[in-house]
Amino acid sequence: MALHIGDAAPDFATRDQNGNPVRLSDFRGKKVVLYFYPKDDTPGCTAEACSLRDNYEHLQKAGYEVLGVSVDDEKSHQKFIKKYNLPFPLLADTDHQIVEAYEVWREKSMFGKAYMGIVRTTFLLDEQGKITEIITKIDTEKHAEQILK
Repeated sequence: MALHIGDAAPDFATRDQNGNPVRLSDFRGKKVVLYFYPKDDTPGCTAEACSLRDNYEHLQKAGYEVLGVSVDDEKSHQKFIKKYNLPFPLLADTDHQIVEAYEVWREKSMFGKAYMGIVRTTFLLDEQGKITEIITKIDTEKHAEQILK
């Protein structure tokens, strides 16, 4: 059951980098950039997070809340946020509930070796929690521009 534009985004409950509970439904009434990335503090993920950080004001002016999701834990997220001064929350999906619900936890391969991991994907959600866009071909250095286009 793949997710499509127009579908209701699956709700979830998890914790942010500070251990605070976060539910997607808490953001009803706001547009959301829900971006899934493989790993804190790796080159591509850092470029993507910094693109969103550098354009955060523009994203907010466009009405968006930004939520980053990976399977890293809160402590890893705290270090990543502090190191790059990220102004938005990163959600810890250590039990893979969210990445499974959004079908971004898939088989990947590197150097001919297969492994499971997050396929970098961004879902744009409207104020009612419906998916308005799914971005799968992500330009990590210009990701905010892809969202704001």
